[in-house]
Amino acid sequence: MRRIVAQALWTRAEAMSLHIIVDGYNVIRQSPALARLDRYDLAEGRQALIDMLAAYKRLKRHLITVVFDGSGESPLFDSRDQEKGIRIRFSRRGETADAVIKRMAAHDKQKALVVSSDREVADYAASQGSATVSAVEFEEKMSLAAFMDIKGMVLESGEREGRPPTTRKKGPSKRLTKKERLNQKKLNKL
Repeated sequence: MRRIVAQALWTRAEAMSLHIIVDGYNVIRQSPALARLDRYDLAEGRQALIDMLAAYKRLKRHLITVVFDGSGESPLFDSRDQEKGIRIRFSRRGETADAVIKRMAAHDKQKALVVSSDREVADYAASQGSATVSAVEFEEKMSLAAFMDIKGMVLESGEREGRPPTTRKKGPSKRLTKKERLNQKKLNKL
């Protein structure tokens, strides 16, 4: 019963929000802190990433799924599991996490934001209409969100990061393509 209620809540929230799909081992190996834990113990690296994602989810309320390669993985996790509000997916035997991520990006299309520094995965996700962000850039966004939460700072939805507004005219050559504008809109939600 509890699982059915959780699934129903997930489905309702899924229709309203951005779905962040994280290439788990790619993010772990791109992060100096997580890579250190990963070299010591693979399960500790995974758990640290899940903890970071859970803290980020508490702040931003996006749907987050982290995907790991699942060949011979720990019996602590099912091939589909959820911990601290983060969906955890392990690929099946004979399948890579990249294939799972590609399938999820193809399913969610424009609602998805794929976090991976793997060029093949990012290119495929972008071809399906999903936004992409590198593992390093996403880790920086998570750190910034955590810092802002600690300091009690909140960006207003209308407040912009970066350059101050200007009256200087921008010609058509300066305008991003429609696809780039949609991706930028998703990235601004992070």
